Amino acid sequence: MLWAAPASAAPGSTPGPVPASVSVPWAAVGETLGKAGTGAWLLAGLPAERRDAMTALPVAMGTGIAINFKPTDGGKAAIAGDFVLVASEVNPVLRTLREHGIAVTALHNHMLNDQPRLFFMHFWANDDAGRLARGLKAALDQMNLKKG
Repeated sequence: MLWAAPASAAPGSTPGPVPASVSVPWAAVGETLGKAGTGAWLLAGLPAERRDAMTALPVAMGTGIAINFKPTDGGKAAIAGDFVLVASEVNPVLRTLREHGIAVTALHNHMLNDQPRLFFMHFWANDDAGRLARGLKAALDQMNLKKG
């Protein structure tokens, strides 16, 4: 999970419940992304499957897609996560994220001789949860992923 517990929390502890004053339209966000959340802190961990044979490495080895939402205030959410992309997807996904107010915080690769070449794009934003979900969905639509 990309969200760390507060520094005052005991090691290994998990975040407490989100205060009632913080509200995010989770059902709408989940519907937009096509995946229900696993709680108020993590909306979607999408180990999405590609339609191509991108890699022989399993998702557990770092080839999955992670999208994390944390409610902030007033229907807003902070998001962070990363996508695993092939070269032809990098610019369209980057452009789409930026058009939706989502910052790309890193773009790099992990392997030396991977075929096809894989790029890891990390992102972050804090905005209206619905707007962010629509932006992430538009970025996901730029990737060669299995539908459903």
